[in-house]
Amino acid sequence: MSIKNKSIKSLVTGGAGFIGSHVVDQLLELGHTVIVLDDLSGGRKENVPTEAIFQQGSILDVALINSLFEKYTFDYVYHLAAYAAEGLSHFIRNFNYQNNLIGSVNLINASVNHEVKCFVFTSSIAVYGSNTLPLVETQHPQPGDPYGIAKYAVEMDLMNAQKLFGLDYVIFRPHNVYGVRQNIGDKYRNVVGIFMNQILDQKPLTIFGDGEQSRAFTHVDEVAPHIANSVKVPEARNSIFNIGSDSVYTVNELARALSKAMGADVRTHKLDKREEVVHTYANHKKFESVFKPMNSVSLTDGLSEMAKWVKQNGVSKSADFENIEIRKNLPKSWKNQTEK
Repeated sequence: MSIKNKSIKSLVTGGAGFIGSHVVDQLLELGHTVIVLDDLSGGRKENVPTEAIFQQGSILDVALINSLFEKYTFDYVYHLAAYAAEGLSHFIRNFNYQNNLIGSVNLINASVNHEVKCFVFTSSIAVYGSNTLPLVETQHPQPGDPYGIAKYAVEMDLMNAQKLFGLDYVIFRPHNVYGVRQNIGDKYRNVVGIFMNQILDQKPLTIFGDGEQSRAFTHVDEVAPHIANSVKVPEARNSIFNIGSDSVYTVNELARALSKAMGADVRTHKLDKREEVVHTYANHKKFESVFKPMNSVSLTDGLSEMAKWVKQNGVSKSADFENIEIRKNLPKSWKNQTEK
């Protein structure tokens, strides 16, 4: 594909993954030339539209990153590549900081050196930790796990790079996003996908603790279009936005909703409580005032759409995470998976 036909060139890291591939779709509709960088550790090449240019590789490969920036002279960088297993991040600290912090810094360095116009970063609601609810952007982050720490560190680095080098940014803090193309075989993250995979495999739904943890589950269509369009919104520059659903459900309520969406009677299996934020939901007034979103997707409709997709694709199998760095206090269910 020639890049001469389109004047706007955008890099999307993690563009073969779940949210990233939806952002790629949106950017192509907006007329961007899109270059996808993904190491396929969690994403799938078939998620990348044929209209995009695909480069397999890691954000830890500085030489590759620099060569891409030199070749394509990107206008915008959309950084979605991450290993987003919050609970597991306690036990893979080095891996977490390498992939979620150092890799991000590599991209920020290249963006400064090649005068990128705007760096769009997908952070996480995990930066807040156990803050007062509802979570709002004016609160001081208190991340409760290494994943949230890494995301907050990248946010601070972007602020510093903007102040010192003039690199504009837009930061989004999404939460509990689900939908078509999610990797439902991942055992360590994305409870909607985990539950759907367990239902397909006729296994009980594994719930940590009493299942009364609460989250606001967000359909990908409430997130991806705004991430893609953010560089065209002047008021969004150099700001942070919570983005996601306002409707809050417990894990037990999610299990019941999934049983209905999948058309199956499900069993649950309660596991020991793990280290995690119990209740979390966010205030989205800042986002709404700037982006003026028109539509929202109900949990019922979103799960129904995703259920049709997972039934078509069947059970997904993913490898267990083998490089556990700390085994002390590792949840028993994960410990059993990583000990062969």
